[in-house]
Amino acid sequence: MSTIAHKLQAVATAIQAASKACGRDPAAVQLLAVSKTFPAAQVLEAIAAGQHAFGENYLQEALDKIADIKAAVPAEPVEWHFIGPIQSNKTRPIAASFDWVHTVERLKVAQRLSEQRPAGMAPLNVCIQVNISGEASKSGVAPGELPELARQVALLPNLTLRGLMAIPEPEIDAARQRAAFARLRALADALRAGGLELDTLSMGMSADMAAAIAEGATIVRVGSAIFGLRNHD
Repeated sequence: MSTIAHKLQAVATAIQAASKACGRDPAAVQLLAVSKTFPAAQVLEAIAAGQHAFGENYLQEALDKIADIKAAVPAEPVEWHFIGPIQSNKTRPIAASFDWVHTVERLKVAQRLSEQRPAGMAPLNVCIQVNISGEASKSGVAPGELPELARQVALLPNLTLRGLMAIPEPEIDAARQRAAFARLRALADALRAGGLELDTLSMGMSADMAAAIAEGATIVRVGSAIFGLRNHD
């Protein structure tokens, strides 16, 4: 078994333990392997070990990798998630090449993704990124502006608004980690109460995954615990 296969197994075990500890079904938590900066060869190792959902931040690197993977294993059902900042002049290749986008924070970007989703493809699954900790350096819509943006995104024809995503300020304390994720969950609950059908909370990474799962994460984004330390970020 490869090192990546071992690490995937360890992460899966950690997801199961965290889910059971808070009374959740582990099957309700999807592992998104964050493969940014890692070569196609390592993604292929992960696919061989049974992982099929991958997150990418850097567009050109991702497009090259997607093409390489498709050429190498054309029959494998690989799901690609864009989890990086989106420049509005880069929306066309994102709309054409990805299954999910986690980082919608402006209506203009959402409109372009909808307009540029190729005919015949399923609607693009999107999450709105929320700046849950109010950090000046972080992307994401302010919580107060979220309800209006969510209503507008939900109306776009070639997108399916699935839920919310956040990258809270790093915290070592588990209670503080949980508090940030609880805020995101409360925002999603409020949107659902207002009539939006949301099923996704994309939150939690290698260091705070257990806290995110305890607060209802449905997608955890894990990179270093699977692929090791990055060459660059």
